[in-house]
Amino acid sequence: MRFSIRKRRSTPTIIIVALIDVLIVLLIFLMVTTTFRQQPALKLALPESTQAEKTGASEDLPLIVSVDPQGNLRLGGEGQEIVVTGETLRAELLARVKANPELKLAIRADTKAPFGQIVKVMDAAKEAKVKLVNAFMKQAGKP
Repeated sequence: MRFSIRKRRSTPTIIIVALIDVLIVLLIFLMVTTTFRQQPALKLALPESTQAEKTGASEDLPLIVSVDPQGNLRLGGEGQEIVVTGETLRAELLARVKANPELKLAIRADTKAPFGQIVKVMDAAKEAKVKLVNAFMKQAGKP
């Protein structure tokens, strides 16, 4: 009887250094190609004003109510907007003022938005006793 010696097969190894290099390249590619500026989900043509001021980054961010050209209302900031009606806006503002009495409200309305909807938002803010109501606008002559 002749016994043959079997060669043991070595277990496959994974070269971690090469995987880390590929991962770093992918990370750099993603960081370079992504934009860090938040784009609003709702495209609005803001009205122009010669007295428009930029607000500081240190200020508390206001609650934003957007009014599109069709008169639809959206409540919330970028990426987390919810569609509301006049009544639900009023109820939501009352709840948020109860949670934060120093709540600030900003109206972001399109130039073609019905003015009646803007007045409804301002009435709801007054009824909820919002401390400060501002409007978003762009400086005249700037795109």
